[in-house]
Amino acid sequence: MNPNHPQIERMIRDMQDAARAKGVQLLIVQAGTESEIDAAFATLVQLHADALVVGTDVLFFRHREQIVALAARRAIPASYSLREFATDGGLISYGSSLTAGWRLLGTYAGKILNGAKPADLPVQQPTTFELVVNLKTAKALGLTIPPSILARADEVIE
Repeated sequence: MNPNHPQIERMIRDMQDAARAKGVQLLIVQAGTESEIDAAFATLVQLHADALVVGTDVLFFRHREQIVALAARRAIPASYSLREFATDGGLISYGSSLTAGWRLLGTYAGKILNGAKPADLPVQQPTTFELVVNLKTAKALGLTIPPSILARADEVIE
């Protein structure tokens, strides 16, 4: 998690609730700069982390190649919230579609350019979510992805 993210407390609370519900021990490692990303992975290795969930943050998106490479080098299975991580070599991603979000933004821009007042436009939550599985990465990690996950995936990278 990025400690500088404006929603960090809510995100940590949500992750802790989910971990508790699944009976999983959750360790939170924070990185707020590019150099702290390397240090966070060293900490994960010291803690013998079995897996990693990378929080949603523009810093992590900007440095996704570094994060994906570190996860591969350290052999840590990692899950991400955006498909771009999986297409760049990450194991799996599930989250809202950036493409759908940009399309919605374009629709809103068009409405505003045609005279709509921004304050009159409704706030909309994402409605398009994508599950992407990278089988090349799974194979490199020695993992078998269950057929039920592959059947639900929007994209499987072979």
